[in-house]
Amino acid sequence: MRGYLLVRVDGKAYGLPLARVVEVGDLAEVLEVPRALVAMRGLTPVRGRLVPVVHLGALMGDRSPPEARGRAAVLVELGAGEGARYVAFEVDDADDVVREAALPVPHGESLPWASGVARRRGALVPILDLDALGDRIG
Repeated sequence: MRGYLLVRVDGKAYGLPLARVVEVGDLAEVLEVPRALVAMRGLTPVRGRLVPVVHLGALMGDRSPPEARGRAAVLVELGAGEGARYVAFEVDDADDVVREAALPVPHGESLPWASGVARRRGALVPILDLDALGDRIG
């Protein structure tokens, strides 16, 4: 599926590839558990299973999530086939669905975690590489 979901986290816009977005909803109950990943908030029940909740901004910044929880959760699929797994990215808001192809990252731009970019309101919006973020989650 071509396009991306625009999300906001820590005051910045990012795009998540639509082909990997399973659902978007309010961030429900989060169960605290011991965790190795500093950006992980805990686990949340989704479709009868417990799914890790990872604060997207904290993951990219290699830090703990902020005290205040984000309003939305975006359930994404990481990997493919039998190795596929689900993660709920905690975000402040899921703004819009854009059905256009991402552009290549411009030469000389430093956009960590980006597989491409979109131009929105005159600014570059990184389209995140979910495989790279999935590797970081482990």
